[in-house]
Amino acid sequence: MERKHIGALALVLFVLLFKVNIFTVIADQDEDIPHNEVRNWALKFGVDLWEFGRQFTKMNEIKNRFKDNDIEVKRKDGIILLRELAAEVKNFMDFKRNAVMRIMDSAEQAALSELDSQNSHSTSATTNNQHYDARRINEYNSDGKLADGARHMDIRFMRRFERLPVNLSLSSILVPNGISLDEADVKSALQWSVHLDPLFQNNLERDPALSWQYFGSSTGFLRRFPGTAWPPEGSKGSKQIHDFRAQNWFVQAASSPKDIMILLDSSSSMSDKSFELAMATAFNILDTLGENDFVNLITFAEDVKTPVPCFKDRIVRATPDNVQEIKSAVKAIKLQDTANFTAGLEYAFSLLHKYNQSGEGSQCNQAIMLITESTSETHSDIIKQYNWPHMPVRIFTYLIGSDSSSRSNLHEMACSNKGFFVQINDMDDAKKKVIDYALVMARPMIMYQADHPVHWSPVFVAGKTGGLARDSDYQRRLVTTVSAPVFDGRNHSVRVANLLGVVGTDVPIEEIRKMIPQHKLGPNGYSFIVDNNGRVLYHPDLRPLSDGNQYIDQLRPRYTSVDLTELELPETEVGNEHEIVEMNKNLLYDMRNDMLMPKEGETEFTVFNHFDDMKRVTARTQRYFYGPIEDTPFTLAVVLPEKYGSHELVSQQEIRHSRRNVTEFFKGDNWRVNPDWVYCEYNSVSDLEKERESSGEYLSASREQELSFGSPEEQVLHFLGRAGRPGWKWMSVRPKSPQPHHAMHGATPVAHFAQHLNNVQGSRKAEPYFCDRTLVQSLVRDAMVTDGLDRNSTGPSNGKEDKQYVSGCGNFGNSYLLFFVINFDLIVFSFLCT
Repeated sequence: MERKHIGALALVLFVLLFKVNIFTVIADQDEDIPHNEVRNWALKFGVDLWEFGRQFTKMNEIKNRFKDNDIEVKRKDGIILLRELAAEVKNFMDFKRNAVMRIMDSAEQAALSELDSQNSHSTSATTNNQHYDARRINEYNSDGKLADGARHMDIRFMRRFERLPVNLSLSSILVPNGISLDEADVKSALQWSVHLDPLFQNNLERDPALSWQYFGSSTGFLRRFPGTAWPPEGSKGSKQIHDFRAQNWFVQAASSPKDIMILLDSSSSMSDKSFELAMATAFNILDTLGENDFVNLITFAEDVKTPVPCFKDRIVRATPDNVQEIKSAVKAIKLQDTANFTAGLEYAFSLLHKYNQSGEGSQCNQAIMLITESTSETHSDIIKQYNWPHMPVRIFTYLIGSDSSSRSNLHEMACSNKGFFVQINDMDDAKKKVIDYALVMARPMIMYQADHPVHWSPVFVAGKTGGLARDSDYQRRLVTTVSAPVFDGRNHSVRVANLLGVVGTDVPIEEIRKMIPQHKLGPNGYSFIVDNNGRVLYHPDLRPLSDGNQYIDQLRPRYTSVDLTELELPETEVGNEHEIVEMNKNLLYDMRNDMLMPKEGETEFTVFNHFDDMKRVTARTQRYFYGPIEDTPFTLAVVLPEKYGSHELVSQQEIRHSRRNVTEFFKGDNWRVNPDWVYCEYNSVSDLEKERESSGEYLSASREQELSFGSPEEQVLHFLGRAGRPGWKWMSVRPKSPQPHHAMHGATPVAHFAQHLNNVQGSRKAEPYFCDRTLVQSLVRDAMVTDGLDRNSTGPSNGKEDKQYVSGCGNFGNSYLLFFVINFDLIVFSFLCT
């Protein structure tokens, strides 16, 4: 038997023999076993197991080696650490925001170059040759020939794009059901938006960590870069694509925050079928709202009713919980009596006016959504009384069915109050047409064209466009999307305010977390980010998937809207000290309020933490440091355990001045690094290829190019080898985001694109790699200190050492080599201090 398995076998035999002895004793007993006897068994087992583990892990020898080396214990300044990390996150987010603003600017300029209407006949001939419909990419017949209407695209798998096969030179378009590519405005948008492809490519060159880039046209199609097929090749998903225009990243970027009152006709004049369609229309309106919006729904027949009693005389924030409450209550409504439009409109106007005057609600746009099957008049008297002459409230009317007599009345009500009229004939209309209100509410912002507001969406799981069940190779991840509206700047004979669409890019949460290295937080330290509504962008306890990451339908219903107070759990029992319990709760809520302001500050209180895969819970006192991430709606918090969390062990080995080749300390395969930490990495595969070509290092053609390295250990060794060469530079500071690109409105479209690409190519090129000097040199010192432990043996320990297990938790070095394996595969070093 190999020696490396002896330890594992010995431990297993020890535990089995102990269990056999216990069950033998229990079987021989006819009466209860005294508690003291069981306690003695547990104590003996604990002492023996501790001694067994101490000998095989060589814990004491490791401690002594670190004591004999040049180490320093420093105290952490939590506020300074917070500011440093917040600046890193801001810089990272600036890259993404600036990429979006460049797409926005280029889209507006590209639209200016559209052919005039006299030459529009040429658009049809060229459009089909310039776009790749994602549903028709690489679609072949059984004979191996390209199917009619399909197009070939060269694609390869890329890890950074959810392991999907993509093309880094072309974009593809996603067309939701019900959108026709033969419509003139769709053809026009397809024609000019193809010019965004060079900009997409250059954005990726400037920021190799950039994820999916989008242009969502208000006409209904989505241009996505890099290009890929839908569903992904090899997937069993459906080709059905949902309308992206109802999603948060589009609607919230297209319109400002708003107060919405939905008036739903519940009179007996509504048939059951019509009311079902009316409910679907109301629900689709609710689904377009975000947490910066406020809403309520009332039903009107003879009387006005609020389906959710606790929402009476209020408009509430459009959180998923509140929206779901409204939907559930509306389903219980019964049709009765005749419709009293005057009472419904009067109630809605009064409530909106109250919130406008009180300073509550969104303090921005206000609108009434009237949903009915028929009306015999325009109700101009009540509208003039409450809404004229300034018309602070827009009116949107939705006619259910095809009552021609009501059409003109509802059309006049909407158009004379800066709104929009929509006729809903079926469920497809209910989904497709409700988004028109957002395009109308964007008009004031477009008319002035002074600002393009940037929107950051709540966290969500990427790739949800088609509700696709994921294969094992189709990786899903949490992302937020940063988006901005695209305005129509074309000159028209009559001034119009058209929204061309919304541009955006996905920002993976895992990339944001890379900006906050765990080794700077220390053992049991962590960080989290909340938005301006107190919702968590990421947190160690945010667990959106309830199904083992298999199917999109198994996402927790509210995972996009989890409040901080649901994840940080204040200690609720400290004996009978009720005041301490309340103090912990109050401190948590005070911190939350400060983070929403946002303010910089710090606090300390006790919370419950789980560990060991949620099998155990401990109460831990923690220090919270929090402050805003400038120019974003987010606030960052850094959490450090009391006492040991405020100190760090500084022990580094300068690689360039080392007398030995440091790679000698990393020979063999009995060591591991933390796979989740970023020691060093290339910004892109092309940077890695250039380095390997210059050094003569052979790159196996059989290895998937995007994987770059076979393991984290191979990647560390690669950079350690580079660090020992002449001319090595530590790239420990990530590149700073350049100033955002602004439009050159005086230039012609062709000149604009040429000049823009020159500006991009002439900008400061990002460094080819990043290397955390502190982390790598600490890793080398750990390797040097622990070198030879797998060859030496430890003699018997003294009694004092045997009893160390009762003295609590100690610190072990820097803990950078988290998985240093000694002699056998079982034991790994891990430390949990509570």
